[in-house]
Amino acid sequence: MTTAVFPGSFDPPTYGHINIIERASRLFDAIDVVISINPDKHHLFSEDERLSMIRQLTEPYGNVSVHACSTLIVDYCRKVGANVLIRGIRNVNDFSYEFDLSLINRSLNKDIETLFVPTEQRYFLIRSSSIKELARFGGDISGMVPPVVEQAMREKYRGTVQGA
Repeated sequence: MTTAVFPGSFDPPTYGHINIIERASRLFDAIDVVISINPDKHHLFSEDERLSMIRQLTEPYGNVSVHACSTLIVDYCRKVGANVLIRGIRNVNDFSYEFDLSLINRSLNKDIETLFVPTEQRYFLIRSSSIKELARFGGDISGMVPPVVEQAMREKYRGTVQGA
């Protein structure tokens, strides 16, 4: 059985993430979606909130499981016996960053292969930072995130100052 790992912060989970998960689920026997936990990073959503949303969004895919990880992703891969990392890319900037990261991961675990999956064109412009900013100012994010995520973001930003 071939297990692939799709790591990320998923803060928030987007249609771009779901697109990659859906497509990868057709290529591999099992997909571990791994929410990276980094206490030095500020996230809009807690670990539990992100786990809950991703689990709900991946329910239709029987070969997808969701986990959290606070270690190096290559250590997680070693622990579960996975040797493929899936990385979504939108543009050449993403590719450059992800390529460098793949070299680091490979130097840490020579058995790790990174598969770059370009997102579908309709999701090229979706960036978590842009989504957060739009939501904070009351903009329409319905085309960028699933309804469960949109609702959660509206609740997070309810009552905040939405303008200067």
